[in-house]
Amino acid sequence: MFSYEEIQKYNETDIRIYKYIVSNIDKIQYMTIRELAKEIHVSTSTILRFCNKNTFDGYAEFKDALKNEITLQNVRPPMEDLQELSGFFARANSSAFEEKLLYAVDVLKKADLIIFIGMGSSGTLAKYGARYFSNMGHFAVGLEDVFYPIETFHWKNTAVIALSESGETEKLIEAVSQFRKKNCLVLSITNSPFSTLAKLSDWNFSYHLNTKRINGGYNGTTQIPVIFVIETLAKRI
Repeated sequence: MFSYEEIQKYNETDIRIYKYIVSNIDKIQYMTIRELAKEIHVSTSTILRFCNKNTFDGYAEFKDALKNEITLQNVRPPMEDLQELSGFFARANSSAFEEKLLYAVDVLKKADLIIFIGMGSSGTLAKYGARYFSNMGHFAVGLEDVFYPIETFHWKNTAVIALSESGETEKLIEAVSQFRKKNCLVLSITNSPFSTLAKLSDWNFSYHLNTKRINGGYNGTTQIPVIFVIETLAKRI
């Protein structure tokens, strides 16, 4: 229902509306436009613009499409923790997704060195990304932390792939800034296109899933889209 091409055009308010809808899809079919606007703290005209942006003439048509989506899901409903992923892969199965990858694929094909970098769980994914790229015949290294003497780095024609769910990890942003000063092209994979890391990058892929904090604040947001994008890029180059 929400294509990847449409989501790429969303602003911050659109992202907030979208996240509320996918998290409350059963509830929204019974809500008026005023009730929905009040729940999200936006105006009814903002909801109408969101509907129009997603190719619906109005809120009534949007709700009809939503009901059809729920009917299709009820034929074989996915488990709760798979609903978001099902939506992500549905969006990824499109020409818009392939078009989004074109710039990154071109950069990586031309790079003499590919560096993956991240911290915490994203650091583990950085090591995985480098390993997978190497398995596919591309020279890549993975940095699990950012405490490297980047100021002494002199390798030319380098592409850096920075991984961060939040896109706001301070030390990672500092490291990426140093790589930029060394004329490295920066690609990033984050959850939000409005994060600092995304804005700092030459190219960003954002997967738009709900952030989950568990066990006292640890990040439990799924990283499956990150792995999927990493493997897709490796296969395209």
